[in-house]
Amino acid sequence: MMNNQVKSDIDRLWLEFVTGGISNSLIIIEQISFLMFARLLDMEEAQHEKNVLHSGESPYHIFRIDQQALRWKNWSQISDGEAMLKFVCDEVFPHLRILGSKKFTMGEYMDNVSLQISKASLLVLVVKQLEKLPLDNSDTQGDLYEYLLSKLTTAGIHGQFRTPHHIIQLMVQLIDPKPSETIGDPACGTAGFLVAVMEYLRTTYPAPEFAEALQDGRKSNACDPLELHQKYVQHSTFHGFDFDATMLRLAAMNLMLHGVENPDLHYMDTLSKAFPEKFPVIANGDKGGLDIILSNPPLKRTLAEDVHPSLLKIAQTSKSELLFIVLILRMLKSGGRSATIVPDGVLFGASKAHLAVREYLLNQNQLEGVISLPSGVFRTFAGLSTAILVFTKGGSTQDVFFYDVQSDGHPQDGKCQENVDIDLTDVLTQYRRWRNGESDFTDRTAKAFKVSAADIRAHNFELSINRYRATTHKKMKVEEPKVILARMRTLEAEIQRDMAELEAMLR
Repeated sequence: MMNNQVKSDIDRLWLEFVTGGISNSLIIIEQISFLMFARLLDMEEAQHEKNVLHSGESPYHIFRIDQQALRWKNWSQISDGEAMLKFVCDEVFPHLRILGSKKFTMGEYMDNVSLQISKASLLVLVVKQLEKLPLDNSDTQGDLYEYLLSKLTTAGIHGQFRTPHHIIQLMVQLIDPKPSETIGDPACGTAGFLVAVMEYLRTTYPAPEFAEALQDGRKSNACDPLELHQKYVQHSTFHGFDFDATMLRLAAMNLMLHGVENPDLHYMDTLSKAFPEKFPVIANGDKGGLDIILSNPPLKRTLAEDVHPSLLKIAQTSKSELLFIVLILRMLKSGGRSATIVPDGVLFGASKAHLAVREYLLNQNQLEGVISLPSGVFRTFAGLSTAILVFTKGGSTQDVFFYDVQSDGHPQDGKCQENVDIDLTDVLTQYRRWRNGESDFTDRTAKAFKVSAADIRAHNFELSINRYRATTHKKMKVEEPKVILARMRTLEAEIQRDMAELEAMLR
């Protein structure tokens, strides 16, 4: 966990940018990421130097002997601010642009980076603040970057908006990924879902602390499922796509700081015709596909001529929120699972495309859950109502689990209180009980209940929770009209007497 001092140092770093004339949150995070990357490269080189002291290998791993001046430890000590600014702009950033480091995935996305800091004084202050951050601590560096990304509150130009961490955690827990499974996000943004899966795998499959004693007295290290799959997790588990290069850079840094050294990240519009051509194994579940997809697709309209025809066969629409559901089902292998955030319009929209997508989900796949979220979940879009759809590719739906999350425990003012997200904890508990058949969930006045597929079909495939919730009416006891009228007359008489007394006093 990150301590308050680290948070304070990040806040101070952020303030330096704002007071220095850079107020765009995306630019701030991007510039910090570039400079953090430069420092991490130097730290990696220093570690390599320690490892090869007695091996006879070359100490030069990332920086050649003639590139030592480009290392953070050297140029960060330049005393003259203007000289530092010129060197970083003319030497360090060009080096980052041509970097093709296999160790750092982020190197693949640095080909068009540029230094946006034009004031020497600002660069000096930023470098000093970055020196304070514990990037050498693997236990906190991921949390550090997550805290930095939490400041990214504005929506992107393509309709992206950041998914709150507590909602991401819930979705990961609902899906329950395994170390041997492949996980993807066709609109990954800053890779929040992929990072959360990595953290979930770490906590769910921890390394054993002690050796287990066998019956014959011999010792044997307990098998750690995550450790057994470590190479697979590092190189084959995580797949992310986005059509925003800035987001991909932030995603690569985020995953790197959370211990995923070589995620499969690509610049790509996954709705486009080019996607299945360039990535046939991932884009088509029949040829490979993914085990799990977790996503919060962007809200944007797209041109039909740019969309792959296989998606339009299901739904003739330009609405990305509908096309992404079809895309996700196409990307999943048979039996693959997904938890996806959709705007409420997907649940009850009456257009042919809306009906086609819901029918496709229900009749040709297994729609398992519809979890209605409170409208204040996304602070940037306070009025946006959303839901989480949980589904499995293939088969057909029998019953659907519905849950009405009335409070996520994180009010819009940002003053989150501990242990108040009772609904989110209950969602997971009730969902697991439903999956295990521990209750019939027939009480539609409760927060959690089930609805049969036949009932949903009878209601035009509508998935809005309000369509199926039963409301209870409390009987109110009211007095007879004659009694109320008598009381009104008594009150009127009292008022008339009071007014007469006031008039007498004024004479």
